[in-house]
Amino acid sequence: MLTPFPLGRPARMAVMASGRGTNLQALLEAFPPGNPWGEVVLVLSDNPGAYALERARGRGVEAVALPWQGRRAFEGEALALLGERRIDLVLLAGFMRLLSPSFVEAWYGRLLNLHPSLLPDYPGLHVHQRVLAAGERETGSTVHFVDQGMDTGPIVLQGRVPVLPGDTPETLERRVLFLEHRLYPRAVRLVLLGLAFPPGEALLTLLGPAWPHFQRLSPREKPLHLRALALLRLWGQEGLVPAALLGEAGAWGRGAFLTAHLLAEDHPALRRELAELPEEVRLRAEEALRRVESPS
Repeated sequence: MLTPFPLGRPARMAVMASGRGTNLQALLEAFPPGNPWGEVVLVLSDNPGAYALERARGRGVEAVALPWQGRRAFEGEALALLGERRIDLVLLAGFMRLLSPSFVEAWYGRLLNLHPSLLPDYPGLHVHQRVLAAGERETGSTVHFVDQGMDTGPIVLQGRVPVLPGDTPETLERRVLFLEHRLYPRAVRLVLLGLAFPPGEALLTLLGPAWPHFQRLSPREKPLHLRALALLRLWGQEGLVPAALLGEAGAWGRGAFLTAHLLAEDHPALRRELAELPEEVRLRAEEALRRVESPS
């Protein structure tokens, strides 16, 4: 099994936040009660004074402060609440604590984080200062599955913004944050639809002769290939997966990769190419795009 999603019902999501909760706000707006893909039903914070808790309460969402008294105590309470509330997916949004390997293992594949850089570059803290000091001309944000490292888990989706002359850490933070408010909900929809998942043993069997090719891809390239793979499975073309990853699956393979690109970022040239594909492929691609772009 590649992914537990889609569930066949709306997902119950929890958000863990330590501060202002602006990305929490974006998630609350994207997944309100009645959303067909899921809703945020619980917000947890290690900081009783976090404004994120007020944002949740203002929308009628259960908000619980678990004051930090050590990782073991916090995680024990958090795990109990996640179980009692029947949570399907946990979203970290400005949560400033490292979770233990046992917590991550229990939730692997159902635990996402948002980091304000183009991972694997600039993991950790003080990202915008480091980006400016390095003279980068582009930066962005990454939604990724959480693993046992710091900002090292498989990438779900990335978004990019330019670094402009005269930028400061503050101007860069505002620009990236604006991007994140759109990026995180889109990444969550991809996960809930089963179009994003961390690689596992089942993938090796599915890819067969294309496995070495997949292994050689960079961390930034692998999410695109996984989306294309998931689309082919969704379209009933699972047998074409190995050939598609090697560029040998004809219109179905091309349609899957064009759609996988467009699910991350719209592009007029790619839309035009998609429109030129055989009708059967084009209609399936357009349906997938509508489901992500207009989820309600």
